[in-house]
Formats: sequence, C-alpha cells, structure tokens
Amino acid sequence: MVALALPAFGALVAEPLFVMVDSAVVGHLGTAQLAGLGVAAALLTTAVNIFVFLAYATTAAVSRRVGAGDLPAALRQGVDGIWLALLLGGVVIAAVLPTAPALADLFGASGTAAPYATTYLRISSLGIPAMLVVLAATGVLRGLQDTRTPLVVAVGGFTANAGLNAALVYGAGLGIAGSAWGTVIAQNGMAAVYLWVVVRGIRRQTGAGAGKRRGDGGWWAALRPDAAGIRACARAGLPLLVRTISLRAVLLIATAVAARLGDTEIAAHQITLTVWSLLAFALDAIAIAGQAIIGRCLGAEDPAGARAACRRMIEWGVACGVVLGLLVVLARPLIGPLFSSDPAVQDALTSALLVVAVSQPVCGVVFVLDGVLMGAGDGPYLAWSMLVTLAVFAPVAFAVPALGAGLTALWWAMALMMLTRLAALGLRARSGRWIVTGAAR
Repeated sequence: MVALALPAFGALVAEPLFVMVDSAVVGHLGTAQLAGLGVAAALLTTAVNIFVFLAYATTAAVSRRVGAGDLPAALRQGVDGIWLALLLGGVVIAAVLPTAPALADLFGASGTAAPYATTYLRISSLGIPAMLVVLAATGVLRGLQDTRTPLVVAVGGFTANAGLNAALVYGAGLGIAGSAWGTVIAQNGMAAVYLWVVVRGIRRQTGAGAGKRRGDGGWWAALRPDAAGIRACARAGLPLLVRTISLRAVLLIATAVAARLGDTEIAAHQITLTVWSLLAFALDAIAIAGQAIIGRCLGAEDPAGARAACRRMIEWGVACGVVLGLLVVLARPLIGPLFSSDPAVQDALTSALLVVAVSQPVCGVVFVLDGVLMGAGDGPYLAWSMLVTLAVFAPVAFAVPALGAGLTALWWAMALMMLTRLAALGLRARSGRWIVTGAAR
C-alpha cells in the first residue's frame, strides 16, 4: 500500500499546488485580484472536479479487471473514459465562456473583484478538456497499479505552471490573465504526456510491433471512440457524479457565504480553502492506493484481503491526519504572509487555519473510507450519503452571515460537514455490504 500511496501523494498534492501558485502570485497584485481569483478558482475547480468520476470510476473498473486477469479489457475501459472526458470538456467550455460575468456575480464577487474573476475564469476554462483527460488517464494508470507516472507528470506540470506564472504575470506584465494562461499551457502539456503514455501502453498490448494497423483491428482500432463503451462509462460514473456535485455544492456554498462577508474574508477563505485542499489531496493518497488495492482484491475474489486493506488504511488515515494537523498549527504564522501582504487578511486567516488543523484526523478517516467504497464500486451509497451531508451543511453555512458570525464560524460548519460524512461512511464500512467480488460489480 505504501508503494502506491507515496507516489500518489506527490501527484495529488501537485494538483492543488497549481491553485496555490496562482494564489501566491496573484495575491501580491492586490486584494481585489486575489478575491477575484478566489471566486474564479472555486468555479473552475468545480467545473473540473464534478467529473472526478472519470478518475475514480476508471480506477475501480480497471483494477477489478486487472485482478481478474483481463488487461485488454482494462485498457479498453480507459480509452472509453478518455473519449468521454473530451466530450464533457467541450460542453463545459461552451457553457462557461458566455456566462463567466454572470457566474462571478452569482457567487458574490464584489464590484472590484468581478472583472478579475471574469478574466481568469474565461481564459482558464480553455484548460478544462485537458484536465478531464488527465483525470481519465490517471484513473487508467492507477487501476494498473502505476502511481509513479502520474507523479512524474504532475511534478512536471507544476514546475511548468510556476515558471509560466512568474514569466507571464510579472515578466510580460499580463497580470491575472498571465496566471490563467500559464495554467492553461501547463494543463495541456500534461494531457499530451498522458495521452502518449496510454497510446504507448495500447500499442504494446495489441502487438503494434508486429505490424497491426487500423484494418487489422490493432492499436488504431483500440483508440477509436466506441459509443456503447462511452455510454457505459457515463452510466457507471453517474452515482459518483451525484456524489461529487453534492461535495462541490458544499464548497461553493462556503465560497459564496465567504464572498458575502467581504473582500477580506473571501481572500482569507481562498487561502484557507487552498490549504485545506492541499491537505485533502495529501490524505487522498491513501484513498487512491485503497481504490486500486480494494478493486484488485475484489476482482480476484479475495474479500478477506479487502477487509484487511480497509483496516490498514483507516489506521494510516488517522495517523496522517494527526501529523498534518500539527504541521498546520506550526505553519500558521508563515502561511498568511506567503499569500497576502494585507494584515487584515492575515488576521482572518489565523483562526480559520486552526479549525482546519483540528479537523484533520476526521478528514483522514473520511477520505480513506471514500476510497474504499469507490474501489468497491459502491457509488450509489456514496451519492446518497453526500446528499444527506449537503442537507446538513447548507442551513448551517447560510446561518453564518445571518447570525453576524465570521470566517471562523464558517470553517466550523465545514468541520461539521466532515463529521457527518464520517458517520455515514463509517456505518457503511462496518456493514460489509460494499464487499461484492468479481470482474464487475
């Protein structure tokens, strides 16, 4: 498990580092720019992450087939997911470009922050298809028990993004638009590398070296879009889509509430959310390893192995959550100045980060159990449990400004959300109903 989790950790933390770099660079342009980025980044992250089932469902399906010894079927599953990613990415771009100003206004961007949010949102939306391809291809490699390649690609993408941001924002003087263009270029580069890796794997599996071509049913045929396969991927991912939309709704509600508290609060919230996301992806490394291991065990019809893996991952989740929480407490004095020069933003940030630190052990178990149930293909339960969590969180969050409370109270509402998820997922894990063996659930 550790051999899978450590590279997955590096790959996962690289993704929120994209937003973290953008926040650090843009934050020194001014509070209005950072506030605009906060709204735009929340919307863009939602636009990408509601389709995270492209990675999660593919990981589970591919790993089951690997466990059952059917590698060609595993690769076909991955290709179908990549085509679905391209189709969904085109739809998202078509929806975001004309509605960017209305979206920024809808989610509470102030008059000073809205132009920056619109600019960043429109440009960065051009990278969405690439990021969806990255999700689907990452799911293929994780299902094949390969977390090292995603690590290499993620580190390369992060490095390119950091360099491009600095060059375009300050060197070329493009401001927040330069930050968006740098991210788009880096994202498309990552997608190109992933496609090359997947095509190379298919060529090897279909015997391209023996001279097979499109008419012979070789690797060209394996790459063609298959309508039935794409529809099957979409149906399998639908419950996870519902689960993810519910989770993103939680995060968007939190951002909308913070925006209505003022520019200082939304700027501090954006930094806090960036840190929280970084920690979430770090803890999710254990869950990613769990998806691959659980899927492989169930595909190989080894329920005892699946239960043992679940117990080990819960232990790791608690331990890692405690360590990360302590690190946040120690790093609090450094995080504020890193992202903003505004003393008011730094003050608002300090208390919110303490709530984040306290909740990390709970987050560790929640992300692990999420991964276990995803690896088992237990999407319908994940969907219903997240809908219940949203129903608990929404009224509490909306009560924060009504009661005259501030950003810290909003983050305590986020902690309540994680406790609700812990209760729901813990009950399912103990029941054992998620254990269904075979090449397909």
